[in-house]
Amino acid sequence: MWIAWLCTPKKKMVIAIVDKTEISRNGQEHISLTWVLNQERYTKTSKKSYHISSDYFGFFPLKGDNFRLKGLERFTPQQLDQLSNDAKAVYFTDTYGVFSNEWYTGKNVTERSGIVYGGMSKEDISLLQQMKDKHKLIITEFNTIGSPTAPELREQFEHMFKTKWTGWIGRYFESFDTMVNKELPHWLINNYLREHNNKWPFKKGGVALVSEHDEIVILESETHLKEAVPHIITGNKGQTTYGLPETMKYAFWFDVMQPDTTVNEVIAHFKLDANEDGMKLLREKNLPAMFPAVTQHIGNDYKFYYFSADFCDNPVSMGSSYFKGVSLFKFLFYDSSDPMERKSFFWNYYRPMMTTIMDDLYRTQ
Repeated sequence: MWIAWLCTPKKKMVIAIVDKTEISRNGQEHISLTWVLNQERYTKTSKKSYHISSDYFGFFPLKGDNFRLKGLERFTPQQLDQLSNDAKAVYFTDTYGVFSNEWYTGKNVTERSGIVYGGMSKEDISLLQQMKDKHKLIITEFNTIGSPTAPELREQFEHMFKTKWTGWIGRYFESFDTMVNKELPHWLINNYLREHNNKWPFKKGGVALVSEHDEIVILESETHLKEAVPHIITGNKGQTTYGLPETMKYAFWFDVMQPDTTVNEVIAHFKLDANEDGMKLLREKNLPAMFPAVTQHIGNDYKFYYFSADFCDNPVSMGSSYFKGVSLFKFLFYDSSDPMERKSFFWNYYRPMMTTIMDDLYRTQ
């Protein structure tokens, strides 16, 4: 299988990858994309492959507490124009950024802290506008325009791509028991306690929804949810065009978006399987139980996708990308009975979707 992969011809495809949230050298925040590029033999030059630790724009960890910033902020207008000419696609995998509590040693990662680097910049917006004007492929995902991006830049993005962030994000947690799950964010608990007379009655798992104004909604399994884990429901187009399953669990971060469906098409939705009590909580905050998961621009003037979750961040190994046909053995890489595992999402959803998108782009470039 490795020999077969090695003998597969390389395909040059220049892609600008933006990742502002990478705190290690293993490229976790963009590993899924790099895996697909390597597996399908896409290269940055006629000979050189994409390297997960170096071939992106953003935050670069060094030894100790040292780091290097190599984002688009250092680019001149002329350099941004040149990049938009050279690149066939741009993919914003994460702009959330890096905060002092997770970067500097001795800090509590469950607490909020000051930002070291992050948020969308005016140079990012400029590149996106130029890529759109030149009819290039644009892919963005969860938290591209959420906090800490400035409101005026968020509005520019929303106007540019006719999709609006509601101000809400969410995530599945296996347990809300504070004695059991030590990874529950302290700010999540404290904000809920402040709003609910210092009461935190939750013990089971479920979904936490958080607004940009620190409003908290907890949907607990059985109490508010018939099915604890959110699912992505994909329509006929997504199933036939991208080879996606009709339903797929998703147990990580997502955001609630509102695209303009006159210019965008939602090909997959998130579903929160809320019962009557859960629906009551959602209605109180004007939140839907179903909202976009994969949004695609309609038309040939430019190609735009918004993935309403952390699609590119999955616990996969680059080592498996060096074997042709490895997807035939994908069942060996995950245990779908585990509600928290995310590898099945990569193998059954992200990989086929991105492989199709990249293949279509290569055929038309």
